[in-house]
Amino acid sequence: MAELLRLDHVSAGYGDAVVLEDISLAMQEGDSLALLGRNGMGKTTLLVTLMGITRLHGGSLTWKGGDLAAVPTHQRAGRGLGWVPQERYMFPSLTVEEHLTAVARPGPWNVEKVYGAFPRLKERRRNMGNQLSGGEQQMLAIARALMVNPSLLLLDEPMEGLAPIIVQELTGVIRRLVQDSQMAVIVVEQHAKLALALTQQAIVLERGQIVHASSSQSLLDDPQTLTRLLTVA
Repeated sequence: MAELLRLDHVSAGYGDAVVLEDISLAMQEGDSLALLGRNGMGKTTLLVTLMGITRLHGGSLTWKGGDLAAVPTHQRAGRGLGWVPQERYMFPSLTVEEHLTAVARPGPWNVEKVYGAFPRLKERRRNMGNQLSGGEQQMLAIARALMVNPSLLLLDEPMEGLAPIIVQELTGVIRRLVQDSQMAVIVVEQHAKLALALTQQAIVLERGQIVHASSSQSLLDDPQTLTRLLTVA
């Protein structure tokens, strides 16, 4: 597999405030990464840095061999980055199907394939975005990102606040994406064991720095380390 993404000694934040410090990591095509850490440690900031929303204070971001920092924010989805933010950002004036077709780009994911992954969205395809339940909105947020046909899918707390049956359904979809696709995936998730069970690699952030990097399975098999890294002191 070719290298997809590389961060070398990246420091980034908001305005003059530095949140991420000296972050280095690399991902190949089809890789999956659990991004873990307690609240406020920089997980979301790392995702939005990839999307170009923060200020880069140092280091380099390389995407498919080119300088990602030079790519304007509004062009990054077109370059192959799919982002599912915590806020979901549904448009009340658009139907489910319009949410999907408005962002569609050529590739294997089209409306019918999305409906195959999320049958509930097909049932709701004529409903407006604000007429959906929280779980349905999360399905639509992920489906909309898939319609961009990304090379890398960024999932920020995809299970937050959802009923167990919806969590189970979304977990199945994400697992199939990781196992059956050439798409790379980064999962930010407070349910650490769930994120580790879905991914191949894991990193843990502490105060904006990487304090642990390993395979997901090895961290899952070491509950003492997992608890130490994620327990609030």
